[in-house]
Amino acid sequence: MRIVLAVATALAAVVLLPAPALAWGKTGHRVIGLIAERMVGHRARNGVHAILGSETIAEASAWPDFERSNPEAFWQKEAGPYHYVTVPVGKTYAETGAPPEGDAVTALKKFTATVRDRNAPLADRQLALRFVIHIVGDLHQPLHVGKPGDKGGNDVRVTFQREATNLHSVWDSGLIDQEQLSYTEMANWLTARITRADRRDWRTADPLVWIGESAAIRDRIYPPPAPAGEPIKLGFDYIYAWTPTRDLRLEQGGVRLAAYLDWVFARHLARL
Repeated sequence: MRIVLAVATALAAVVLLPAPALAWGKTGHRVIGLIAERMVGHRARNGVHAILGSETIAEASAWPDFERSNPEAFWQKEAGPYHYVTVPVGKTYAETGAPPEGDAVTALKKFTATVRDRNAPLADRQLALRFVIHIVGDLHQPLHVGKPGDKGGNDVRVTFQREATNLHSVWDSGLIDQEQLSYTEMANWLTARITRADRRDWRTADPLVWIGESAAIRDRIYPPPAPAGEPIKLGFDYIYAWTPTRDLRLEQGGVRLAAYLDWVFARHLARL
């Protein structure tokens, strides 16, 4: 009986530990993936299928976050920085570049090369393609273009809908999950809003464009500070103010992911 109680106590303690913030959460990544699936060209669609088989873009999109708990050295010692970039306020990524351990931009370049390498093992190409899909989504979450000093908003304590959390988690999942929509429902709604002009204007495979946009948004989404020692309270006024931007970044992420995959699998760049 004592053993059972001890195990239960340990499990309860684990449940109460704060979970690490992940870009967009599963729902956001899958929304971007499903929008991209509907817009990607024929050649890229075939290329994805050749590598991932029946696994869809939406299904692959959240896989790198799931693998963060994988005990293998790659996931525990190398892959962490591949989910974000750091850009100081007033600077551009081109001015600052990547740290020695790499970041989302260097990872995107590396994994893209692996996807295109027909001589690479299939398992390596699968990992690389899943990361490519994931990173494009990550870079459209404003707080994954972090500024130095607060870990992309992870250190900014807030309450959101009366729950203790942090600003990063609000943008990863709080603003999305409060809609109480499935990823397919949200993707359907957002896809219906994307016009031909939007697709034309947003279609770019250049990650420096995505990063610049996210940095500009990031610098505006921090709420005013609370009194010392108290969390910042985010209510429905914050949801109302930033829901259009949330939707825009999900829509743009889907369009850009389709554009990037079309570029990766372009005839003059890769042959499967």
